[in-house]
Amino acid sequence: MAKHSGDGGDAVDASLDDVFHALSDPTRRRVVELLGRGPATTSDLARPFEMALPSFTQHLSVLERSGLVTSEKKGRVRTYRLAPRSLEGADNWLAAQRALWTRRLDQLDSLLYDLKEQQT
Repeated sequence: MAKHSGDGGDAVDASLDDVFHALSDPTRRRVVELLGRGPATTSDLARPFEMALPSFTQHLSVLERSGLVTSEKKGRVRTYRLAPRSLEGADNWLAAQRALWTRRLDQLDSLLYDLKEQQT
């Protein structure tokens, strides 16, 4: 992991790291997709996956620590909800990367065009 010093972004970097770590696993990405349809209980979320419940709840814990989901416990039932605002930081970071690489590729295209023109 890259270390940044003095840019004041350590908390933002940690938050991004948590979100990308949470989304790096296909099970957790699928849970995010399922929660995109609406709130669901632990057992409802676990049903499509062939794994022990303790293993599955570890995935839910990672998602909750990252801020991607929230949960509420009523009695013995825990219900999870998607927290889409937590994706804003990742979306902003990806947009900045997309803009950077678009600009770089445009510059490369321009350079290659100029080189081709010089050869003719």
